[in-house]
Amino acid sequence: MVSIKIDDQIILRTFIEEDAQALFDAINKSRSHLHPWLNWVNKTTKPEHSLEFIENSLLEQNNQNGLALGIFYNGTVIGGIGLLNWDQNVKLAHVGYWIGKEYEGRGIITRCLIQFIDFLFGKIGLNKIEIRFVPSNTRSAAVAARLGFKTEGILRQCILSNGLINDLVITGLLKSEWNRPEN
Repeated sequence: MVSIKIDDQIILRTFIEEDAQALFDAINKSRSHLHPWLNWVNKTTKPEHSLEFIENSLLEQNNQNGLALGIFYNGTVIGGIGLLNWDQNVKLAHVGYWIGKEYEGRGIITRCLIQFIDFLFGKIGLNKIEIRFVPSNTRSAAVAARLGFKTEGILRQCILSNGLINDLVITGLLKSEWNRPEN
């Protein structure tokens, strides 16, 4: 199990099967807020879908193909952060994240990402991390810029996002460029 303390109230930790209902509830509560950015939201229609996600995530973590952590605020699931498309040869992976609407705008994602990036470069040994988002997701663009990610390109009309074909912005951060901001 991976556990990363952010502060006295927030912890990142591996989802376990017992988190399925709480994870579903957090998604369901912010469904309309998350829907524009995350295709999987509409496919998460019952707690069993969250359980299936957790089971698959535990398998991916065990096989070192990915890592899905919950963002827990005073023990309550309020979001998620994860490592996707982990290429162990190149030491590259994508980072994805989401947070419930009522917790947005408090700097939680930025603080969690700072610790997660430290973990990925320090403990996991990655050399490069990418954050990808559609251009209209200005909040993700701001987070990436705030943390020093550089825009590396835009893949034009390459992603289907909730029925619409969108561009995809790719930002990257090299281990040698990581200049950890203060929380």
